[in-house]
Amino acid sequence: MANIVLLHGAYQGGWIWQRVASILRAGGHNVFAPTLDGCGERRHALRPGIDTESQAAEVAEMLFFEDLADVILVGTSCGGMIACRVAELARERIGRVVLADALALFDGEAVSDHVQRTTAVTTDLATGPSYEDASNRMFASLSGATKEWALARYTPHPVAAMAAPVKLESFWQQSWTASVIYCTQAPNPGKAHQQRAADTLKAKWHELETGHYPMLTEPEALAKLILTV
Repeated sequence: MANIVLLHGAYQGGWIWQRVASILRAGGHNVFAPTLDGCGERRHALRPGIDTESQAAEVAEMLFFEDLADVILVGTSCGGMIACRVAELARERIGRVVLADALALFDGEAVSDHVQRTTAVTTDLATGPSYEDASNRMFASLSGATKEWALARYTPHPVAAMAAPVKLESFWQQSWTASVIYCTQAPNPGKAHQQRAADTLKAKWHELETGHYPMLTEPEALAKLILTV
């Protein structure tokens, strides 16, 4: 049995991992898919001060209070930034890091250094696409009931977690057992960005022929790769 923590990306919540989590739990694994502070069903707690570091600190606290060891820590999209920081904060509890079509920023980099996002709705606290933009661009790789399900649940993301440079003083200098999963049909964050992460981490490289939301389009294949050592 493995301890697995699944970290979602921007405009999402733990809900996006439902299919993968169900598959992994059916295999007997202990799975957590927390919704990050200020996101999803926790958007009502949105306030100044929520950023990548504060979200990661909360997840690291969860690992402590749940007394988790040898964790497979999975980050997708902007959740990659959170995963790297969690691993840095809770090094002794991490067994493996998996970056699934993830943003993997180096210390001091910001999302805008690698991804240009057009967001129609931005406030002092949150940012996110309009419904039309989410439907026609963000979730363009989804269809039918899956697309409708995701559109009903996407929410704005804490703006500082998207705009501020990340703080990763030691993650990239440490040795990790890691995997990088590149989704070939996703324009962002792109192959070069993820190859940089794989090369730096000396990680195993995997590819999935799907878009940026493999947990919705290829949940069984993604679950299998998460467990691949």
